[in-house]
Amino acid sequence: MILEKKNMAGRILLLLLCMNVVSFIVNAAPQTCPADLGGKCSEDSEWEGEFFPGIPKIKYEGPSSKSPLVYKWYNAEEEILGKKMKDWLRFSVAFWHTFRGTGADPFGAPTKFWPWEDGTNSIAMAKRRMRANFEFINKLGVDRWCFHDRDIAPDGKTLEETNANLDEVVALAKELQGDKIRLLWGTAQLFMHPRYMHGGATSSEVAVYAYAAAQVKKAMEVTHYLGGENYVFWGGREGYQSLLNTDMERELDHLARFLEAAVAYKKKIGFNGTLLIEPKPQEPTKHQYDWDAATTANFLRKYGLLGEFKLNIECNHATLSGHSCHHDLETARINGLLGNIDANTGDPQIGWDTDQFLTDIGEATMVMLSVIRNGGLAPGGFNFDAKLRRESTDVEDLFIAHISGMDTLARGLRNAAKLIEDGSLAELVRKRYSSFDSEIGAQIEAGKADFEMLEKKAMEWGEPKVASAKQELAEMIFQSAL
Repeated sequence: MILEKKNMAGRILLLLLCMNVVSFIVNAAPQTCPADLGGKCSEDSEWEGEFFPGIPKIKYEGPSSKSPLVYKWYNAEEEILGKKMKDWLRFSVAFWHTFRGTGADPFGAPTKFWPWEDGTNSIAMAKRRMRANFEFINKLGVDRWCFHDRDIAPDGKTLEETNANLDEVVALAKELQGDKIRLLWGTAQLFMHPRYMHGGATSSEVAVYAYAAAQVKKAMEVTHYLGGENYVFWGGREGYQSLLNTDMERELDHLARFLEAAVAYKKKIGFNGTLLIEPKPQEPTKHQYDWDAATTANFLRKYGLLGEFKLNIECNHATLSGHSCHHDLETARINGLLGNIDANTGDPQIGWDTDQFLTDIGEATMVMLSVIRNGGLAPGGFNFDAKLRRESTDVEDLFIAHISGMDTLARGLRNAAKLIEDGSLAELVRKRYSSFDSEIGAQIEAGKADFEMLEKKAMEWGEPKVASAKQELAEMIFQSAL
């Protein structure tokens, strides 16, 4: 009896094991013909039909519309302060968050399984994603996109194979761009692969430094080939975890040499786009060397690179560094370095880079005040370095999120124009500093007032009368435009 029970238990265990093996094989098999959106893929992996059936081309209907799939504030051809909205905003779709975002986070597995995905990272899948990207761009009605190299094409076994993969996908992108769509910028992903755990340009390993240079070289070449208007450097791992084992001075020198080499290669290949550095204070490193706009400006000034680079300001990065987005934009602008904006925001209750779509009208208005004062962003623009929330899993959510982000910035543009045309806020600021519109004020601002002269004036004037800053009035005027 005992023997029979043991045999029965053994047979049950064997059956369960076989079922698990079969289940693993079925689940591991790549999905070859997803069809829940009405499209299908043939034997050569070409997708047939639309990627976004049922989603119309997004049009402007105005603020009274109740449809989530229309623009309520963004009217591309409408002129604001003498320039079309599309030229002020120069919107761009970010390939990585839009087509490679999975919804995964440090605590959970992916939640997004788009119908065109087959579960692989093959060249065929990369091409399918690229076709989906351009259908999305066309339906959204924007004319720019941007990418990281490893997000659009898979790594190969060697650098040569990896470059060949990138060339194949980029050739398709060139074809799909046509004459109407432009590449806002390209960049190299120097942070995900284990080889970059110590950084790329600041790695302690010379072989990694060389590999990073080769990867950037190739990324600059394909950006140039695609007619890119800019090229971005984001150094997510260019920093340190501890100063105890770090030669910070040497790493900063290496980073400068790396950027100098990039400038030289840009000129060698005839790339006329703007080189952009994207500041971020930390994450994934404890300290990133381009902490904020001011730190990066000082780095460029120290190494004689001020005339070669501008800044790509990301709003969520600015808040992580302890500033507002408006602060970093103004810091970049007054230093002549504002080149592009990663349009996103973070959550004030969460201490990391959440990359949410910007929907705060007040913040968008302040952002657009900086853009207008800068005379625009061209050849830069606004790219949506923003991702759907983990819980948003419908294909239409991709459109809704971008529409909301674009409408928010368009509304910010309208509000900023209203403030400028009204003039009350500018007049308040002018009056606050009006004491410097005097003869002695002009001498100070011209650098012609020494301490002896100023001491004499202080004795002549006596105790200064200090006027109100009128902060509450400034906030009232600002809020009235929203």
